[in-house]
Amino acid sequence: MNGQDPRQLLSRRLRALREDRWPGRRVTQPQLAEALGGVSVPLISSWESQTNPRIPPLSRLDAYAALFATERSFDGAQARLIGVQDMSDEERQTMSELRRELTELRNAAMRAGAGTVTSNMEARPLHQAAESLDSGPWSYLDGDDITIVCAQLPQRMLDQMPYTDVDDPDYVELGTYSELDALFELYGHLRATNLANQVNLRVANKLERDDYTSHLISLGGIDWNKVTTSTLEKLRLPVRQVANWDTEGEQYFEVDEGGSKAQHRPLLTTTAGKVVLEEDVALFARAINPFNAKRSVTICNGMYGRGTYGAVRALTDRRFRGRNADHLRKRFGDSKSYCILTRVSIVNGKTVTPDWSAGGYVLFEWAG
Repeated sequence: MNGQDPRQLLSRRLRALREDRWPGRRVTQPQLAEALGGVSVPLISSWESQTNPRIPPLSRLDAYAALFATERSFDGAQARLIGVQDMSDEERQTMSELRRELTELRNAAMRAGAGTVTSNMEARPLHQAAESLDSGPWSYLDGDDITIVCAQLPQRMLDQMPYTDVDDPDYVELGTYSELDALFELYGHLRATNLANQVNLRVANKLERDDYTSHLISLGGIDWNKVTTSTLEKLRLPVRQVANWDTEGEQYFEVDEGGSKAQHRPLLTTTAGKVVLEEDVALFARAINPFNAKRSVTICNGMYGRGTYGAVRALTDRRFRGRNADHLRKRFGDSKSYCILTRVSIVNGKTVTPDWSAGGYVLFEWAG
């Protein structure tokens, strides 16, 4: 790697911002780590490395641009990000220029990095894939624990399934989990996106004390998953799930739209005496964790398992995650609490990823 390698140019620029941005003030790596929200010092060192630089995600470069747009970021005992609304016009202009410069440097670095992987692979698709991984709601700060919670299948179901008895020599623990499609999809995506994070799998009735205060992700509805039930009660979203399976037609999501209530139901048809799910309804909700204000809670919850799977796929499917994440950013901005109720289509037995940027999929949106 020579001194003009685009990856080195980016790393040198990041170090120069930290050390030489303002005469008489040298920002330390621990100060910068704190200002970026708990990023590790070794990670910042890897971004500044001249021998093997690691390329930061776009969200981190946006934070760099905001931090170094104004010296006020580092006034006082603790470095902090100044909100755009609290910046002067000159500071906002500086932030935009820095963001543009750092983004261009990163684009060149990504292309250079892709070129070292294989000579016959296009750099732009790799660049786009990395951006869509880094920028969505499933990207967390390095070092934060993440806990995925599913319900455990009812005992009456487990009794009919092989390898679900803990004393069986061939016992398969995951065989006792509900929402396996959604769990498998989400776990792989989280591990790919959050290399420096611990991702835990739990059933709702076996959470450890520290699980509640991590980034919580609850999969599945209120009928089996008690974490979904208790979390929805605490969040007080304008969406309520009704899941009375003993009464026909009493399975739906109810939303409160300015005092009037609307019900959204899955679409079921009967073919040759068999009930077939044609379209499910699912909730994606993100809020501050009620057990830890510095962590988040996310709920992916369909009336049926297909809906839960579709809510997860909306932000993991490589063809749709970028545009759906953009929709969330444009619609909700910096809101700490928001939710979206979505249709999830099932075609010939296949769950189709909802496209929130297209008409017809989004049934209800709300931000607190």
